[in-house]
Amino acid sequence: MFRKIYQSLESWEEKNTKEPLLVIGARQIGKTWILKHFCENTYKDYIYLNFESNTDLLSIFEHNLDPESIIPQLEILLDKKITEHTAIFFDEIQRSEKAITSLKYFCESEKNYRVVCAGSLLGVKLNRFETSFPVGKVRIIHMVPLDFEEFLLACDQEPLRDMILDSYHKMQALPEAIHQKAIQYYSDYLFVGGMPQCINQYNETGRNILNFDRSIQENLLLAYAADMTKYTISAAEGVKINEIYHSVPKQLAHENPKFKYKEVRANANKRDFKAPLDWLTAANMVYKVEKTNLPSSPLKAYADENSFKLYLSDVGMLCCLAGIQYKTLLSNEHNIYKGAVTENYVIQTLIAKGMTPYYYKPSDSMEIDILLDIAGDIVPMEIKSGRHKRSKSLKNYCEKFQPEKAFRISENNFGTIDSLVSVPLYALFAFRKDEFTCFL
Repeated sequence: MFRKIYQSLESWEEKNTKEPLLVIGARQIGKTWILKHFCENTYKDYIYLNFESNTDLLSIFEHNLDPESIIPQLEILLDKKITEHTAIFFDEIQRSEKAITSLKYFCESEKNYRVVCAGSLLGVKLNRFETSFPVGKVRIIHMVPLDFEEFLLACDQEPLRDMILDSYHKMQALPEAIHQKAIQYYSDYLFVGGMPQCINQYNETGRNILNFDRSIQENLLLAYAADMTKYTISAAEGVKINEIYHSVPKQLAHENPKFKYKEVRANANKRDFKAPLDWLTAANMVYKVEKTNLPSSPLKAYADENSFKLYLSDVGMLCCLAGIQYKTLLSNEHNIYKGAVTENYVIQTLIAKGMTPYYYKPSDSMEIDILLDIAGDIVPMEIKSGRHKRSKSLKNYCEKFQPEKAFRISENNFGTIDSLVSVPLYALFAFRKDEFTCFL
């Protein structure tokens, strides 16, 4: 299964830096698989150490964190000689704060140990680090579920992917039959999502969406719920985290999906739920998109932290959590649930590409779904998804602020009319920050 993050792993190795590599991401997105795959392809020898399944490892890091003390103990435990040419893979490293601290000493060692690490909820752990986190001594890479491009490649649709990329760069409409095939795969992706287990099951059933087993997503949701109690300060905090997470589909289904604490629980407020919300964002389980009060660079300077929308990190998990059926995603009629799912897809795709989306709502009569700050140029995007029609909002925005280009993301084919660029939803993966200038 092709994963774009693999290029980042290769880049880390090519630089031959002493900084250990730390992959952060939500549960079950393929961190362990990709790092094992990387180690097998890159090194002659490596050892795999899982702090969750092998709790004996915890005691080795209790006292001396010097690699020259740790390595001999690991050799005895594993009955294996470990040299600086042996790659070391620490998995579920969030279980041991001292093991995380030891990464500083691996970095400072005279020997160039090749150390890679992964763990669920590492973002939560690092936010609540009680000792000294090895700042500047670790290379951190964030991993996300498979995006639509990776989904196509996992489904042996590389020619379709290549044709979409070619049409995107030429801004030339695809033949209608190819366009409809791409829309079909896009619709399936909304339902299946980007979790590797789900995509494998989809492929195993001949990519017949009617045979897709949703119990995989349901089990993942149960695992997430277990994490919410296992890695929290108290049971009460775990309950609040769970309440926020489960409120996301309901909040997105509103005509105005701005996050409201009272939708989580009656009489809820920011003071009581801010920490649980921070837990979810640190765990990469939700994405927070803030409102900007001025469409001017830098957008972050004008962001309103009290006005935001929440999206799940995986659109398939959103469909499962909300109980959305596949036929709902195919409806061409005004459909607020399809609109919510489509917006979630766009947000997670942009964030996966390292972009920070904002929304702009200066009045009840105008809302721009997304504003991006691309090298100082403010780029507006409208999502045509079925939630509501906002063509006038984008038109009024363009008349007032005169952006060089505006984008409409919809199920329509590629095309341009004056300064308006129409990009199909399935082609959103082609956006790259360093290529935006070709439209400006």
